[in-house]
Amino acid sequence: MSELTLIIGGNAGQGLESSGAGFCKALNRGGLHVFSVQDNRSRIRGGHNFYLIKTSTEPIVSWTEPVHLLIALTAETVDIHLGKIVPGGAVVYDPSLEIDEDRIKDREAIPIPLPLYDIAGEAGGSKMMANTAALGAVAGLTNFPIKHLLSVIEDNFRKKGDKVININKKVAESAHDHAASKFGDSFKFNMEQQNGAQRMVMNGNEAISLGALVAGCNFVSAYPMTPGSSIFEWLNKHADEYGIVSKQAEDEIAAVCMSVGAAHVGARALVPTSGGGFSLMVEALGLAGMLEEPIVIVLAQRPGPSTSLATRTEQADLLYAINASQGEFPRIVIAPGTIEECYECGGRALNLAEKYQTPVILMTDQFLATSNRTLDKNNIDLGAIKIDRGALLTDDDLDKIDGEYKRYKFTENGISPRALPGHQNAIFKTTSDEHNELGEIVEAADNRIRMNTKRMKKLETALADMNPPKTHGLEDADITFVCWGSTLAPLTEAMNRLNNETSNTANIIQFIDLFPMPVEKVMPVLKNRKRLITVEGNYTAQLGSLLQMTTGVKIEEHILKFDGRPFSPEYILEHLKKLEKRGRNG
Repeated sequence: MSELTLIIGGNAGQGLESSGAGFCKALNRGGLHVFSVQDNRSRIRGGHNFYLIKTSTEPIVSWTEPVHLLIALTAETVDIHLGKIVPGGAVVYDPSLEIDEDRIKDREAIPIPLPLYDIAGEAGGSKMMANTAALGAVAGLTNFPIKHLLSVIEDNFRKKGDKVININKKVAESAHDHAASKFGDSFKFNMEQQNGAQRMVMNGNEAISLGALVAGCNFVSAYPMTPGSSIFEWLNKHADEYGIVSKQAEDEIAAVCMSVGAAHVGARALVPTSGGGFSLMVEALGLAGMLEEPIVIVLAQRPGPSTSLATRTEQADLLYAINASQGEFPRIVIAPGTIEECYECGGRALNLAEKYQTPVILMTDQFLATSNRTLDKNNIDLGAIKIDRGALLTDDDLDKIDGEYKRYKFTENGISPRALPGHQNAIFKTTSDEHNELGEIVEAADNRIRMNTKRMKKLETALADMNPPKTHGLEDADITFVCWGSTLAPLTEAMNRLNNETSNTANIIQFIDLFPMPVEKVMPVLKNRKRLITVEGNYTAQLGSLLQMTTGVKIEEHILKFDGRPFSPEYILEHLKKLEKRGRNG
C-alpha cells in the first residue's frame, strides 16, 4: 500500500491524543508522511473520542474517510466507525469488549481480538497502557519497525523516569510480537519504513506560534479556551528560553487589555482565543482601534453560538471578525489555509499590526489548529520572516523633535509616527475618547471628522500589503471552487480526484487576505470563470457574502458544512454531485 488510514478510538481519558500524536512522530521517523485529525467530545472523562492518522509514502494534502485499520478501545468505537472500513481492512479490539465478529466479517474486514489489557498487565503496566499496547499491535500488523515507536516512548516518558519508559516499551513490544505472530499474515496493508530526508511533524497552532516567535513576539496573554489554548501553551513553554512575557489572565477581557498595554510600551503582543473569548474582547478591540495600538488576536474558531460544540470546528466567525465592536475603525483580517501559511501568517500578522498601528485578527479553526502533518525542512524557512516595526521612531528620531510630539498626527496615509513612552521628547496623552493629534480629548465635529478619516485611511493604505487570492490547479477548468482557511486541504484532494478521475476539471481560488478586501487584485482572479462554487464551514456562505459586498460578484452555488466536523474530499464530491443533480432537475 502506498497509503493507509487508521483510527484509534475510545473514551476521553484513555490517552488517545497523546497516543495518536506519538504514533504520528513514529511514522515520521520511519520515513512516512502523515496527516492527522482529532475528534473529541467536550468532556474530561467518557464519551467517544478518536484520532485518525493517514500515512503514505508520498506527501499527503488531506485526510480521507475510508479506514484500513480500526483500533477500538471501546465497543462504541466499532459501532461508530465500522461503516468506513474498506474490504480487507481490520478491527483490533480487546476480547472483553464482546464485539460481534460477524458484523466485521460482513464488511469483508478482519476481526483481530487482541488481549490488550492482559498484555499491558503482564508487562507490569496498568489498563491505562492499553493504548500503548494497541500502537505496538499496529506496528506488528503493518510490518512497521517497532524501534520508531520505542524511540517516541523514550522521548514522551523521559521526565517520568526509566521505570515508566521500560514498562511502556515492554508493553509495546509484547503487543507487537503477539499481533505479528498471530495476525500478521492475514492483514495485507503494510507501513514499511522508507528512507528519506528528515521531516517535522507540526500542527497549525504550533506553526502560528513558531512564526510569531521568529517575528519577535515577546508578549502573550490569554485565558485558556480551545482550540486557541495550545498557542498560549507553546509560547509559555518557550517563554524563559526566548524572553517572552507570558500572562494567564483571569478572563479574556483582562487578557486583551494586557496586550493593549503591552503593545503601548513596545511589545509585540499576541492574544490567542476562540469565538466565545473573542466576543468578550470586542470592547477592548475597539480600544486598540481608538488608541491605534498594534495587537494580534488569533481567533481559533469553533461552533457557536455560546458554548455550542466546544471541541469541534467551524468557519462561522468571518463576518463577525470584520465587523466586531461598536463604531468604525480599521483592522486587518487574514486566514491561513495550510500549516506553512500558519507559520507565515504568525509572523506577518505582527508586522502588519505594527506597520498600520491597528489590530490584526488571524483566523484559524479547530481542524487546522490541531491537525498534524509532516513537513520537509524547507517548508518552514526561519529566515523568510523579517521584522517590520513600521513608523516606529528611534531615539535619534526623537532627539530631533522640536516642539510637541503629536502621537496621532494627521498624515496622508493615516499612519502617525509612533513613539514609545520613556523619551523626554515623546510625552503624550492617550485616551479611549475621541482626541486630537496630541491625544487630548476633543469633541469638536471637525476634529472628529479629521481623526476618524485619518484612522480609516489605513484601510486604503493597507491594500498595498493585501495579496490577491491564490490559485491552485488547472488554469482553465469547468469548476472553480472558492475557499478560505482550512477547507483548502480536503478541497485540494477533491480537485485532484476530479482532474484525474472524471471528465470534470476543477481549480481553486483560495483567499488568505480577507479584509480589507483588495478588490482590484481580486477581480482579475474571479473574472471569466465558468462556474464558481464556494466551499465553507458555515451555514450562510460568509465568504460568498463578503465577495458580493466588496466586489459585486454573486456566487450562486455553495457547498457548506456546519456540523462541527471538518470537510473531507468525499463530502465535497458527494455534495458537488447533489448540486449537479439539482441543476439538471431545475
